[in-house]
Amino acid sequence: MDLLLWITVGFIVIGFVVLVSMKKSMESRVTLIIENEKNIENEQVSNKPVIWWIKGTTVWGLVSMFLIVWSFSVYM
Repeated sequence: MDLLLWITVGFIVIGFVVLVSMKKSMESRVTLIIENEKNIENEQVSNKPVIWWIKGTTVWGLVSMFLIVWSFSVYM
């Protein structure tokens, strides 16, 4: 197998495992933010990790799609 295929599969699998493992933590953090919506000015609960998780998930998805399309163009 070619290196591009291994990179593509590895990136998708490792990224998916990381995202799934962080999902429960982010869900509980969002629940906590919603419950403490009025105290957001006090900086007790930060929403920055959730925003970074969403941005990271989006970038992972875009890079995965690019790698899949690139793999198809190389192997077809």
